[in-house]
Amino acid sequence: MNSLNRYAGTVYCIMRLVVGLLFACHGGQKILGFPPGGHGAGEGIMLIGAWIELVAGFMIALGLLTRVAAFIASGEMAVAYFMFHLSSSFFAAKGAPINGESAVMYCFVFLFIFFYGPGPLSLDALIWKGSKAATATA
Repeated sequence: MNSLNRYAGTVYCIMRLVVGLLFACHGGQKILGFPPGGHGAGEGIMLIGAWIELVAGFMIALGLLTRVAAFIASGEMAVAYFMFHLSSSFFAAKGAPINGESAVMYCFVFLFIFFYGPGPLSLDALIWKGSKAATATA
């Protein structure tokens, strides 16, 4: 299994890219109506959440100010779970009308990204090439 360790950084960056783009799609549905299927951003806290999803999702995907974006996105998902998904049941999979399991999953994935850092394939790594990039070491 140690032979797979050399791919860990690359696979982590692919995961960060995919999760960031999926998160940005949620904001895009609410604000831009693209991809189709969104329910609109609404007003107030819902609109703020939609902008966080769109902007932070792209920042995480590109690896730009990754830790800041991941921290804000993780907090937004925690707020989303406790304000909107917890009302019917504490257990995420039982919540109605919308299950809260994706909010919990995003919250903890973004928390992991916050602690791990941007990884080697990121704009953060390119920008701060001269100094040591802020990446967790094993």
